[in-house]
Amino acid sequence: MSLIATGWRSLRTQVLEHRAQLSLSVRVTAAAVSSLILSHLLHLPVPLWAVLTAVILTQASFGRSLKATIDYLIGTVGGAIYTGALAALLPHSSEIALAGVLILAVAPLALLGAVNPRFNVATFTGVMVLLLPGITYGPIESAFYRVVEVAVGGLTALAVSLFVLPARAHSLAIEAAAQALDLAARSIPELFAGFAKACNSSAIGSIQDSIGQAVTRLQAIGAEARHERISFLEGEPELGPLLRTLLRLRHDLVMIGRAAAEPLPEKIRQRLGPPLARVAETAAAYLRQSGEALVARHARSPLPEAEAALDGCADAFAAIRREGLTVGLPVDTVERIFALGFVLEQLRRNFRDLERCVKEAARTK
Repeated sequence: MSLIATGWRSLRTQVLEHRAQLSLSVRVTAAAVSSLILSHLLHLPVPLWAVLTAVILTQASFGRSLKATIDYLIGTVGGAIYTGALAALLPHSSEIALAGVLILAVAPLALLGAVNPRFNVATFTGVMVLLLPGITYGPIESAFYRVVEVAVGGLTALAVSLFVLPARAHSLAIEAAAQALDLAARSIPELFAGFAKACNSSAIGSIQDSIGQAVTRLQAIGAEARHERISFLEGEPELGPLLRTLLRLRHDLVMIGRAAAEPLPEKIRQRLGPPLARVAETAAAYLRQSGEALVARHARSPLPEAEAALDGCADAFAAIRREGLTVGLPVDTVERIFALGFVLEQLRRNFRDLERCVKEAARTK
């Protein structure tokens, strides 16, 4: 029995860890089967294209599926109309004529797709519209059925994404924001360590790159969430303020990393060392708990502790200026010290903005 219980717990853990992937697998399967059934009900001559379209356009979230479907339909309609008209007007019964019409069809559509990514699929559609008639039907019918097949596949993908184990882009964005905050929280101690001792610059660069990638991923998911709000799922708060706040926090960490490129001079480190260590500790805790609060949709956060630590650091900077401890230091060192004071004040403002975003998320629970 213990082996069975252990195996069951392991299976349950694996399912929970890969819930998003399993849900996507179920949605893609449902979209493929549903589009096949619809194709037969509508007597489409080539159900393959409807099924492929449904599979391609069933994405990880409804917002992503919506954007992909709109772009796919726009490209398909443009490519089908252009190539259908071209094939109907220009005879191409010989291989040479067919090659010439293919050039006239592909070149403009490929250029259009390169200029506007929404038309990426137009070239593929044009080739299908031009070459399929020799197998099945004429160019006008080919263009018509291609649009219908894509419409069936796209609408099926949207319906499945919305009703079968739905995943909202807004929820995915909140999770991505929490992950970015947790990553920043884990990175802060390493960044602040550079003020006391020499650090590996490549390691610092790797930290900055990972945070930047997390913010970039969040911005992409945020764009998908905007498509949801534009359609009819506008109950969630706008993600813009949260995205902008995280981007500013990422810039703050970049500036802190630059200021910590070399250890502070001994006499400055004696004054700033303990306050900076306290800022690193409380800032990391604040970012980590803010991410947890976003996911849980509650407004509790240790901002007062972080602000108290920043106040202590501001007092230490004031004492350094008052006592003239920077006199005689190299210019670039003085610049780094006062740049650090500036970025810590920026950090305080961005922490307050983050608290407002967390409270806004909590009010929509």
